[in-house]
Amino acid sequence: MLQITPVILEGKRVRLEPLRQGHAEGIWEAGRHVSIWTYMSKKMESFQDAVAFISTAIDNEAKGTELPFVIIDKRDEKIIGSTRLMAISVRDKGLEIGHTWLTPSVWKTAVNTECKFLLLKHCFEALGCIRVQLKTDLRNHNSQRAIARIGGVKEGILRSHMIVQDGYVRDTVMFSILDREWSGVEEKLQMYLFGES
Repeated sequence: MLQITPVILEGKRVRLEPLRQGHAEGIWEAGRHVSIWTYMSKKMESFQDAVAFISTAIDNEAKGTELPFVIIDKRDEKIIGSTRLMAISVRDKGLEIGHTWLTPSVWKTAVNTECKFLLLKHCFEALGCIRVQLKTDLRNHNSQRAIARIGGVKEGILRSHMIVQDGYVRDTVMFSILDREWSGVEEKLQMYLFGES
């Protein structure tokens, strides 16, 4: 059985800490860029949106359905985004890495790769997951490429899957990584991280 409890995950460049209300100012500072929210279910347009974002995540954590993290850049100890473990199925030993966003200044750096490495390592080696899924908007080609690049296997498209911001009916592309694939994915991620900045 999965034992999902708050944890700090530390890498070379980033540290993932449990998301808490004390992070609201940093979350708003990192998330106030409109370009982040194009494919997300909701926009963050004010400090109050940042507070609500954290409150919802903490409520879901209390229900046992999510484990939210704040992403901190270790170089200056600033918050640069957020991610979470979600859709947690203790019985089936599976979950999803999702609701990930990063401030634009760290796009196309090693940050996202290292976050996924830390989360996947925790999922497969500490939690004993047999499946980790990732999903993205069909329109978000950059996200699809990034997930495939780290070893996610495309499973298919869920048509008219979600109603997101402005009432748009989104098609969702589903990917997964299985426990038996983790060693190969880990090797690939370590290769990508070596020498990246």
